[in-house]
Amino acid sequence: MKRSTVLLLYPGLLLILVLLILPILQMFLPTFTGDQFFLEKYFNFFRSSGNMQVIARTLIIAVVTTLITLSLGLPTAYWISRLGDRWKKVVSIIVLFPILTNAVVRNFAWITILGKNGVINNFLMQVHIIDKPMTLLYTNFSIVVGSVYLFLPIMITSLVSSFGQLNFEVEEAASVIGARPMIVFFKVILPQLSVGMLTGSILVFVGSLTAYTTPQLLGGNKNMVLATLLQQQSITLGDWTSASVVAVVLTVIAVLVMTIMNYGTKLLDRRNAK
Repeated sequence: MKRSTVLLLYPGLLLILVLLILPILQMFLPTFTGDQFFLEKYFNFFRSSGNMQVIARTLIIAVVTTLITLSLGLPTAYWISRLGDRWKKVVSIIVLFPILTNAVVRNFAWITILGKNGVINNFLMQVHIIDKPMTLLYTNFSIVVGSVYLFLPIMITSLVSSFGQLNFEVEEAASVIGARPMIVFFKVILPQLSVGMLTGSILVFVGSLTAYTTPQLLGGNKNMVLATLLQQQSITLGDWTSASVVAVVLTVIAVLVMTIMNYGTKLLDRRNAK
């Protein structure tokens, strides 16, 4: 590599150092300093039953959101992939609409729908299914609903690209020998989509794991996740050391999940290539 080419890398490397590496070090280092044992802050964090509940709630919401988006995304992406090019573009734009909407506006729309005087409760009381409004807002359920609405387009987009790479001749061959449509879908189509499913699941899971706006607006302070706990410790309480501990825990969980799922993607990719 020429020296002039190497010199062109320096501005980018400097930006990465200043804007990425140094902030991460500033976040990590305070959690290991002090008069106590260098991991004492982390031991104190994990000793708290409240913090463990926050971690469990965060993981459960992320897993449930991923499973729901995968379940809804598969048939939707399959249908989109069978459309003509013109309609495929139109439907793809409609699918991406939630991402193009401002996060605050999107979540306030769900507040209107899920509130005690919202659309769902008013409808159910008008048809005499319930006598009094249900508590749908500021629950884990409302966080999952908002997260699914946000991340479903990402899952669908990932799966549509995978459906575009399918070998439809194998599907036709299975149909010719008498396989039912459901058997064809689960035994022939799904194995070819494994890499795309894992890729979409990584994006949705990590996005749900680290999301802040949706859990804050739809979950409130009673249903705290790691991202909202981080905001509370830093902005509300001004305890930046505790906030750094939460940030490190959140980062480690996200990196571990991404590493495991990326490893699974590589294994499936090698198996499909054989």
